Amino acid sequence: MTLPALLELQNVSRRFGQTTVLDDVNVSINDGSFTALLGASGCGKSTTLRIIAGLDRPTEGRVVLNGAEVAEKTAYERNVAMVFQSYALYPHLTVFQNIALPLTMRHLGTLGRMPGLGRLLPNARAARSHIRQKVGETAESLGLSELLHRKPSSLSGGQKQRVALGRALVRDPVLFLLDEPLSNLDARLRIKMRGELVSLHKRTGKPFVYVTHDQTEAMAMADQIVVMIDGKVAQAGSPRDLYDHPANKDVAAFIGHNAMNFFEPGDGLAQLNGVGDKAVIGVRPEHLVPDPDGALSAHLETAEFLGSETVLGLRTQNGKQVTAIASGEVDLPAEGSQLNLGVLAGRFHYFDSQSGKRMTEVTPS
Repeated sequence: MTLPALLELQNVSRRFGQTTVLDDVNVSINDGSFTALLGASGCGKSTTLRIIAGLDRPTEGRVVLNGAEVAEKTAYERNVAMVFQSYALYPHLTVFQNIALPLTMRHLGTLGRMPGLGRLLPNARAARSHIRQKVGETAESLGLSELLHRKPSSLSGGQKQRVALGRALVRDPVLFLLDEPLSNLDARLRIKMRGELVSLHKRTGKPFVYVTHDQTEAMAMADQIVVMIDGKVAQAGSPRDLYDHPANKDVAAFIGHNAMNFFEPGDGLAQLNGVGDKAVIGVRPEHLVPDPDGALSAHLETAEFLGSETVLGLRTQNGKQVTAIASGEVDLPAEGSQLNLGVLAGRFHYFDSQSGKRMTEVTPS
């Protein structure tokens, strides 16, 4: 079932002087979805997120939220919550106060926020009770109940991340925006926090938009990935769609744990497949495997054992470097030995040798 679009960027461009950062970007965020904006540094993904948040304005195009144009509205008016890479916690406030801050600003006036006087005002007392309840519930859901009295300086990176998430969650926003929130964490904690973010997304049922340069994060967490290259949307789709059917060479090169091998006309594999100079052939390393009867011959230069698999660095007879994957249980010949490689059935990708666009069919020459 297709969920309704909560937010749309329609033909959005952003220019700073003569520099175009975003060029005719179209993005649709469905209600309840988890969307990753994926791309290398400088591709425009953070600018896109800032425009969604209301922290920046498009030079051209429309930002539509719940059917209404909101390009000129602030983040507060849009009721979206943003979690930054730096966490942006106030060091002089406790965990409770950091989480409570959006509610304090929303429900308490200037007099109500004053420690002494605020307790005497009936409306302020009711608001404070409501804030305590909401912060308590949020802290409980994030495992922060025992840390509410502490300052950020005494927290670990993962705890700071959860506090930042709690401050966003307590607002009950219509949309969560996360700008590379895990990049400051070590590898093991990043994996743990990935799982916590996915669980949080499922609990809230709210749409998440997640900026990252790490395609492993995007593939593991998102149900929609928007691949951005040079300020444009190169392709948007499910992780499976992007992995199995990349729209062009650039997307194919970016998606996948190991970089795709490309065989240009003249590299040998094109001739073996009878496509001549019509197409560039792409083969993912995990689909290029040692095979005594394989048609591609190469010399083994390196073998990186990773437990369940071994990553092979090879060089073909015409000098092309390729990467292949073997099971970690396979006995390999010594480095420098010749190895035959085969491609798993149906795992060739064809791209036009001129435009780089995906070719659905290639007629052998």
